[in-house]
Amino acid sequence: MSEGGARPDAGWRRALAALLVVVAAWGTVWALLTPAFRSPDEQTHLNSVLRLAHGGGWPAPGDAYVAPVIVAAEREAGWPSDLPGRRTPRAGVPQFVDLVASDRADRTRIDAGNALPAQPPGRDAVVDQMTQHPPAWYALGAVTLHLTGLADGRWDHALLALRLLDVALLVATVPFAVAAARRLTRSWPAALVAGTFPLFVPEIGNILGSANNDALVVLATGVVTWLSVRVVTGDTRWRTAVALGLVLGVGLLTKVMPAFAIPGVVAAYALAPWGGSGYRRTWWPRLARLATAGTLTVAAGGWWWVRNVLTTGAVQPVGRMRDVSGMTEVPADQVLTIAVRRVAQSFWGHLSWLEVWLPWDFVVAGTLVLVAAAVVALVLPGARRGAVVLVLLPTALTAGVIFNAWQFWSATGRLVALHGRYVYAAIAALGALVAVALWQVLGRRESRTRVALPVVTGLALAAGGAGLWWAFGAFYRGPGESVADAVARWSAWSPLGPTALTVVVVTAAVAALAAWVVLTRDALTGAVLTPASLRRRAPRLAAVTRKDTA
Repeated sequence: MSEGGARPDAGWRRALAALLVVVAAWGTVWALLTPAFRSPDEQTHLNSVLRLAHGGGWPAPGDAYVAPVIVAAEREAGWPSDLPGRRTPRAGVPQFVDLVASDRADRTRIDAGNALPAQPPGRDAVVDQMTQHPPAWYALGAVTLHLTGLADGRWDHALLALRLLDVALLVATVPFAVAAARRLTRSWPAALVAGTFPLFVPEIGNILGSANNDALVVLATGVVTWLSVRVVTGDTRWRTAVALGLVLGVGLLTKVMPAFAIPGVVAAYALAPWGGSGYRRTWWPRLARLATAGTLTVAAGGWWWVRNVLTTGAVQPVGRMRDVSGMTEVPADQVLTIAVRRVAQSFWGHLSWLEVWLPWDFVVAGTLVLVAAAVVALVLPGARRGAVVLVLLPTALTAGVIFNAWQFWSATGRLVALHGRYVYAAIAALGALVAVALWQVLGRRESRTRVALPVVTGLALAAGGAGLWWAFGAFYRGPGESVADAVARWSAWSPLGPTALTVVVVTAAVAALAAWVVLTRDALTGAVLTPASLRRRAPRLAAVTRKDTA
């Protein structure tokens, strides 16, 4: 206890709350800044939410179609057209800056007549391929629209509600990244560094500030990351194994990506410290807990993918053929290089439908920082077992994305589906990994990490603001136009009126800066954890008994 009976953690928890405000403010501005349908497949994500909200169910892959309200929404959103920041403008495609924004009050409202496609579908009906995924996020989105009264509101308001849902899911992930890093370092300031990671990646703002199913995957794998770190640091209780299985299963009811967390879970149990000696007292308990987690994973959500294999012969049947006629064939000796480059580019910044490119130098620098962080965390003593668990998830995801693209290339000669957003399931793991590496570089000195935290957070705010400014110009500022022209265009296309938009953006900026001040104050004046206090505050875990090994 500190003086006056206040807990030493109180200031750090306030700092964590301030960090959550920063991430929420940043994500909210992204949700308002990104033009409608300027992230991959956003209109079909909205379409599938509306289908569930209006009782249309979850058809088999290939049997779901785009509803009339989405067709109208695309027209009113100025899609498709080329953004001013597009790297290579397309011949014959309208320029977004040349379009007149649809009147806000006249934008189409959702109702039972336009939220579902015509039955039977016409010859020109467009397939909604989102039913290749399980429906968990879409069901959550439908509930959100009903709770907010937007299931029969304007389509742009419904889209904004789903975007803010995803921002909330991202914010909810941050405490798990922080908790994982703190478990490994037992340092609050080092742990809080993990929560700043999203602000350094503009593409995270574009993707998780839009409506899609990735955000629920990010949260589920964030929880799995935290639980796996608990296991590898000694929490081998049965209830932790049960929680791992259930959370993994729920994640698999959203997308297949959580399956790539399984190697990390296995490694956590393999590397966890365990009482007793001999094979039976060491490996059988590990295998028993892994089997429990695995069984619950299948029961809670993995069954979806097992069913797919048994009924269709494919893990994830898409339901529609991909047209590759307009794609360039890739020579065999360039496949790996191009694949790695595309994943890296779209991880850091490839806004909209891979139209707007973050300068390659930033991509290289960011990637090298992550690689260096992994090397430091794995090589230097102090948290190496935990670092192995953290590194496995982004590694498995990246390898899985490239392998999937290679399979398609083997059949067609073209590379597709190489998007870095598929690695965002590792956001919590990457944040914790960077935090551990920084803690190591600073000599595991609490006094140094306390000073480093406000610096890193300030850099994160600067990076987050710079990313928003870059995207603002790429989305709204045409050649030779002023900032005022771009602001007027943003306001015209926004679901909010000019006054409301200004209030929200200014409030978000002020809240983020105020939160940084609070975080800095708490970092520089918070309680210092001495080695003795760290020992007193170390997690108390029940010893493994003979009964546990039975």
